Amino acid sequence: MPEPAPSNADTIAAPAGAAERFLRGVVVAAVVLPLGIFIGASILSYQAHFAGARERLGHSVDVIHAHAARVFESHLLVAGQVDALLQGMADDDIRGQAAALNARFKLISDRLPQIEDIWVLDAHGRPLVTANFMPIPAGLDLSDRDYFRAHREGAVPPGRTYVSEVLRGRANPDTSFFQLSTRRPGLADPQQFNGVTAVSIEPGYFRNFFAQAAGSGFDSVGLVRADGYVLARHGTRPASSDKLPDDSLLLTAIAREPTRGIVEGRSPFDDIARLIAYRRLPDHDVYVTLGIDRDRVLRQWIGAMGSHLVFGVPATVALVMLTLMALQHTRREALALTQLREEVVRREKAEDQLRQAQKMEALGRLTGGVAHDFNNLLTIVIGSLDMLMRRWTAPEPRLARLATNALDGAHRAAALTARLLAFARRQPLDPKAIDVNHLVASTSELFRRTLGESIKIETVLAGGLWQTFADPHQLEAALLNVAVNARDAMTEGGRLTIETANAHLDDAYAATHNDVRAGQYVMVAVTDTGHGMSREVLANAFEPFFTTKPAGQGTGLGLSQVYGFTKQSGGHIKIYSEVGQGTTVKFYLPRHSGTADEAVAAPAALTAAPTTAGTILVVEDEEGVRHFTVDTLREFGYRVVEADGAEPALRLLDAATDVSLMVTDVIMPGLNGRKLADEAVRRRPGLKVLFMTGYTSNAIVHNGMLDPGVALISKPFTTSQLAAKIEQVLK
Repeated sequence: MPEPAPSNADTIAAPAGAAERFLRGVVVAAVVLPLGIFIGASILSYQAHFAGARERLGHSVDVIHAHAARVFESHLLVAGQVDALLQGMADDDIRGQAAALNARFKLISDRLPQIEDIWVLDAHGRPLVTANFMPIPAGLDLSDRDYFRAHREGAVPPGRTYVSEVLRGRANPDTSFFQLSTRRPGLADPQQFNGVTAVSIEPGYFRNFFAQAAGSGFDSVGLVRADGYVLARHGTRPASSDKLPDDSLLLTAIAREPTRGIVEGRSPFDDIARLIAYRRLPDHDVYVTLGIDRDRVLRQWIGAMGSHLVFGVPATVALVMLTLMALQHTRREALALTQLREEVVRREKAEDQLRQAQKMEALGRLTGGVAHDFNNLLTIVIGSLDMLMRRWTAPEPRLARLATNALDGAHRAAALTARLLAFARRQPLDPKAIDVNHLVASTSELFRRTLGESIKIETVLAGGLWQTFADPHQLEAALLNVAVNARDAMTEGGRLTIETANAHLDDAYAATHNDVRAGQYVMVAVTDTGHGMSREVLANAFEPFFTTKPAGQGTGLGLSQVYGFTKQSGGHIKIYSEVGQGTTVKFYLPRHSGTADEAVAAPAALTAAPTTAGTILVVEDEEGVRHFTVDTLREFGYRVVEADGAEPALRLLDAATDVSLMVTDVIMPGLNGRKLADEAVRRRPGLKVLFMTGYTSNAIVHNGMLDPGVALISKPFTTSQLAAKIEQVLK
């Protein structure tokens, strides 16, 4: 039914309502915009003022740092001059020339006003000579000073300088100082402790310089050791302690950024909130600090905003209005561009998925065609060699070794073909409801034998684990494949952990991972402690024929086979790995609500056919495979008739009344094996059918799973495998 045409009232009311809404918006904007502009400008101005304060702090602390660094360098030069004067002199020689040395030291210290004194101590902490005391007070012992203990106990490496706490003089109690000390080398052995050379620095010298810096608008200047001891400061009220608390903001910032930085917080000395810049002196665990009162920056900001409020509001309002209009236009363009970009990304992702699907389909078709013919040939080769070795009672050892090597090579070729089919998701799966915990526990011993004694295997099995529906033999092979890769990554031994858990992959996870459906899964994780994978290797890990192993040591189909099996089972697989940190491979198999099936042991190979067994009809268009199959069954005592296609097979079936089993190839000219079996069973109800194939088509396999009730033996197979399968079908 067509929609009614709009009335004139509606036509008029629509623009009127739009105009009213627009005017309402203008009124609201007239009130809100000035307030918003002022708030925004206030925020920007606030940030600018504090950014400017931080910038000024950074420049000024560099100036103070340069001055302090020169002072410390001059003291190191003085210590070097003292060591040069005393080079080669024993302690008794120094005491004997104490007067002359005292005069030299006095001359050196008088040239530098920041130097309080120069001390030379022997290995026991007793002064040998100083710059200010001649003679040295009797019995003076400085072995308990922190700087002497640090050098004597080896806390300071030879050649390094130790900066002491602020000390009170013992020879002259009216003085205070901190020491820059170095270790005196031994005469016979330079590594032997021979005492200490210490240059005393007067904190008052730094306080006077800091007072000049504080005149530039800064209210706190200091010289602090890395452990929090204050050597000199200006601008803060005296405190009960000259050591910062270990959890102070300054020490926390130094631990995080040990070279330089800016921190904001309250001073533990006077509880004033400040911005404090710090910078470390070269080759010393000492920092210069420079602080500015936060309230001063706030007052400057408030003054600037007051001036802006009085003189700049009208112009700012007009400018912001224009800016908002331009911003609105820009946002529309940005939104359109974002939508376009999202559309491009969506299309590219869809194209990538299509290309990947096409590549997989093409690879599957190519693999299937090659596998069909190749597995037929391998069936002839493996079967013939197997029969030859069974009938060869006493072969010459050299010939027996050659036959064994040929059979081994044929089996390896068959395994390679199976891996290609697994990656292309063309292998037939025989899924069952399985208890993964039971499967992991039962295969642990197999893993131990395969991986060797250098690999420690641990299992972490979840309680209450759900059931999953998968092919147990293929799952076991996939876990073993991953475990072997893990062993190769742990060249010097390590630990392999197999963990199970219930997992839920939500919609958000599924949206970011192709071919993943949200839902409940049984997770199996295999984690190793190997060398891990780089991002490049991880990106190509599932690609067929990609391998990092040396030539001849890997086909590059291991993980691709595991990937194909997992996807064919309706699951998901994910690898987590970092170089040097090991690798975790996680399998996600869909949850199954049924109960676990009982394991069925494979029947033993027959030695003679049951007397109740009827005739077996073998249908195979490949002559070599047909002859091998017929010869094998006859060798085990079965009555066999053969046909090279569907039409001859149906004629034989009509003529023979005692055919109880038909063994047929799946892919044949004319009627395929599935259609032949349907027609044969229609003509002969109760007839049992065993399919043979080297490549499963949709005739007996759908969605990668065998059709219910289908018995299948995959090519290539050996005589014992064929006989065991025949017995299983005939039961």
